[in-house]
Amino acid sequence: MSRIKHYETMFILKPTLTEEETKAQIDLVKATIEKNGGEISSCDDMGTRQLAYEIQKNKRGYYFVIYFKCTTEGILEIERNYRINENIMRFIFIKYESKKEVAAWTKMSEEAAKKAN
Repeated sequence: MSRIKHYETMFILKPTLTEEETKAQIDLVKATIEKNGGEISSCDDMGTRQLAYEIQKNKRGYYFVIYFKCTTEGILEIERNYRINENIMRFIFIKYESKKEVAAWTKMSEEAAKKAN
């Protein structure tokens, strides 16, 4: 059994989705994380933003960040689900391992929770 580690994931959804479709995609990602043993700490809804470069003929994207704890096996399955989801244009996972990194993760997670409230 692998250890639970701290992660941050950011994904960019297509800007052509309706508000309901965007919310459904975010809920789907959250459900995938929890289904694979992840524990969501907080979320940061960054909204629609200009992309640094054009992706799939889109100049804008809907950014969303999730701070969570999960096992390595869970991350592999979550990443597989991201890759087959056609509405996710780009994604990234960041793993926080050292005490200093986990402290930074905790601070960012708390700030995201405050922002959400």
